[in-house]
Amino acid sequence: MQGKGLWTNLNLAVLTVKPKLNAFILHRLNSMPRDSKTGYLTQGKLGPARTVPSSISRPEYVGKPAPAQNTKGDVRTRAEIDLIRAAGKIAAQAIELVGQHAKPGVTTDELDRVGHEFLIANGAYPSTLGYRNYPKSLCSSVNEVICHGIPDDTVLQEGDIVNIDITAFKDGFHGDSNQTFMVGYVKEEVKLLVERTHEAMMRGINAALPGREINIIGRAIEAYAKRFNYGVVRDFTGHGIGESFHSGLIIPHYDSAPLYNDEIKIGMVFTIEPMLTLGTHEWDMWPDNWTVLTKDKSITAQFEHTIAITEDGPEILTLA
Repeated sequence: MQGKGLWTNLNLAVLTVKPKLNAFILHRLNSMPRDSKTGYLTQGKLGPARTVPSSISRPEYVGKPAPAQNTKGDVRTRAEIDLIRAAGKIAAQAIELVGQHAKPGVTTDELDRVGHEFLIANGAYPSTLGYRNYPKSLCSSVNEVICHGIPDDTVLQEGDIVNIDITAFKDGFHGDSNQTFMVGYVKEEVKLLVERTHEAMMRGINAALPGREINIIGRAIEAYAKRFNYGVVRDFTGHGIGESFHSGLIIPHYDSAPLYNDEIKIGMVFTIEPMLTLGTHEWDMWPDNWTVLTKDKSITAQFEHTIAITEDGPEILTLA
């Protein structure tokens, strides 16, 4: 009841502003796909899929129910790593641009438009578009959404956080990255979660040295996250990447030893993308079969880079 009363008061207050703004603001307030009592997200309405010029090459999976299986392993040549870096730079630049638009009153579908148009302008295909029938050009995960949030008519509000995940496909290779952005002023505990999630990613990256086991990455991430009693999402992982969007290599973000003991080898390319929460690591999924949320509706943040393993250690390939 209290939530409903607040909503009514907001609507009444809007009526006192300039008449030309009334309809627009009321539409925005009343179209926000959130539960009016709890403020938690609900499924919004999707806009049409965006088009890509025929001159831009598509990944092989576009128009198919699933991608072809990777048969080339996870070690890349220097020339291939250069191509992944080029695609990764475009993805990183797109994310930075989209982040500049992540402000109160903006819809996540508008963020999708910004990212899509940047990729197209740079001759890259948005890898998520058409991947296993995903309908949009980026993932926008707000507040309690762990990952794979689909851009729609959700309106960003002051105090939200939103993760923007973009993968660019160009010259036959993918570059994958994401960042979490704060929308206006956010609570201190949420700000710290965002900052510490980035630090957790960097600790995982720095642990990825040749000759070590893959599971050292998650051990470094979880050991840091445990200091703050954060949940560490276990079922959604980093992955090998290159000509395939997901090569089959799995990079857990928790201490999974003795499992996932593949040796980290020079030339390997994969993503590290931890998801930390203010509560549980357990999750639910919406009927769209994509949007993953914390089971307890706690706030969650994520960061991601694509890295290559060199003789000197990890090299980040997704820098703007």
